[in-house]
Amino acid sequence: MSAPTAFAIDVPDSLLARARRGDGKAFEQLYRWFERPVFTLALRMLGDREEAMEVLQDAMLKVFSRLGEFRGESPFWGWLRQVAVNEALMRLRKRDRLRFTDDPPEPELEPGEQLLPPSATDAATLVRALAQLPDVTRSVIWLYHAEGYTHDEIAAQMGRSVSFSKSQLARGTRRLRELLRLHEQEVSRA
Repeated sequence: MSAPTAFAIDVPDSLLARARRGDGKAFEQLYRWFERPVFTLALRMLGDREEAMEVLQDAMLKVFSRLGEFRGESPFWGWLRQVAVNEALMRLRKRDRLRFTDDPPEPELEPGEQLLPPSATDAATLVRALAQLPDVTRSVIWLYHAEGYTHDEIAAQMGRSVSFSKSQLARGTRRLRELLRLHEQEVSRA
């Protein structure tokens, strides 16, 4: 089951029916509608544009080849998003970056505490800071904060424990804050 998302595109049943029948124009329309969100998800998880493009291609091919399996019981985007997350995680596993030991969970954010300092509103600065995090840590942060997955869901997706997910989130959040603070100091000195 995929986590809820604020991003939603209503896909007409007639378009899905045409795509199931092999209509190339229907496939193309579905691809165009979902190209950007799938690419963005993969890029945020992997931190590499080429790999994100490959995930986009692989996920779309998989979805198109299995379109007959989609029963419409959940939104199409939720199904496609799950395929894209799985493809990105497979690439991380292939990079052999998921071999971490489980650490005891670290405390989560205190009530009222924000993930980012108020001065870190510049999206480019945030993207650069996220890119400096280890792949797995960045993926956990993205899945948790941007995609709305729970620690249980992240752990299941990564084949790890819930404490692993919590630990990666806590460490990543702390490191992200440090990177943003360093950037802020550099800007103030300039």
